[in-house]
Amino acid sequence: MITAEARVTELLKQAGINIGGSRPQDIIVHDKRFFNRVIRYRELGLGESYMDGWWDCKSIDQFVERLLTFNIPAHVKVSPALLLAAAPSLFKTQSIKGARKNAEHHYNIGNDLYERMLGERMVYSCAYWKNAKDLDEAQENKLNLICQKLELKKGMKVLDIGCGWGGFAKFAATKYGVIVTGITPASEQVKMAKAITKGLPVNILQKDYREISGTFDRITSIGMLEHVGPKNYKSFFEICERMLAKDGIMLHHTISFNSPSKYVDPFISKYIFPGGVLPTLTQISTAVQDRLIIEDVQNIGPDYDKTLMAWYKNFTAHYDEIQEKYDNRFYRMWEFYLLICAGAFRARQLQLLQVVMRHKNPAETYIAAR
Repeated sequence: MITAEARVTELLKQAGINIGGSRPQDIIVHDKRFFNRVIRYRELGLGESYMDGWWDCKSIDQFVERLLTFNIPAHVKVSPALLLAAAPSLFKTQSIKGARKNAEHHYNIGNDLYERMLGERMVYSCAYWKNAKDLDEAQENKLNLICQKLELKKGMKVLDIGCGWGGFAKFAATKYGVIVTGITPASEQVKMAKAITKGLPVNILQKDYREISGTFDRITSIGMLEHVGPKNYKSFFEICERMLAKDGIMLHHTISFNSPSKYVDPFISKYIFPGGVLPTLTQISTAVQDRLIIEDVQNIGPDYDKTLMAWYKNFTAHYDEIQEKYDNRFYRMWEFYLLICAGAFRARQLQLLQVVMRHKNPAETYIAAR
């Protein structure tokens, strides 16, 4: 019978990864329990064993890029042990109460961490690196791109669903003179968003999208659709459609899978984004097909690789300032999270879509900014 060590070694070789090698993608195993843990618990075992210091790698992003490019995870079965271990996080609900708990699990970790990682504008979503020299410039490019696609004009009422720490609200109100209502279920985000938008025509509310009403000239969600859940896509867009003015435009900026899957990464679900599920473009279009017209789709997925690596650089550069609050196991968890995501975007397993929609009204051809 083949041992777990022999099985893992062979699978890694198929992806051009050696155990004990010196290349960036090679790994060093410090604890031989690593092999059984990976076979039994797949992604969860890989991540938790890294958190526990059982293995290291010079470049986790390159390691994961190779695993996904060569489709190595498909060769390891999802075991009953993994399903049992991951069940509490995989089945988090997307009810209003559940969504609030899920959001606070991640976004209430501490503003001190995000302030050091995200850059000047506190924007926690993919930047747009076209002609950008650094992260701050790339994030401003992204915010400006969204504003241009929304065709914002002074005095318009804008709804920002999942407003985060208020980065888009501040930018749109300052640069385009619009009136913004921002909503987020995370209390720590509300506190900072209110502070950074003080004195601007911005209203920040701690609410779920199902708790908001009114009519808005423009609607946007930036990194929010990942938290809605497949069962709620249709109702989410129905709510948006009801609130969007007759001649309105809305834009949804979201991470996307290439094909639908009921399987959620158990490491990400348990430690990073409980309840999170990535939509596909087909799921989005199906959810809106009876109500809205998709006017434009842009995929800037490769830019998320650059964004994540910039966040990783910021995180590691400033970690000593916050290490008394966040222990070494948290450091390795967060490092693993950022780098596996970068590797997944680089392998093109994940995409970043900006989807623009309008009502089914007679209208001129929509020409999207780029």
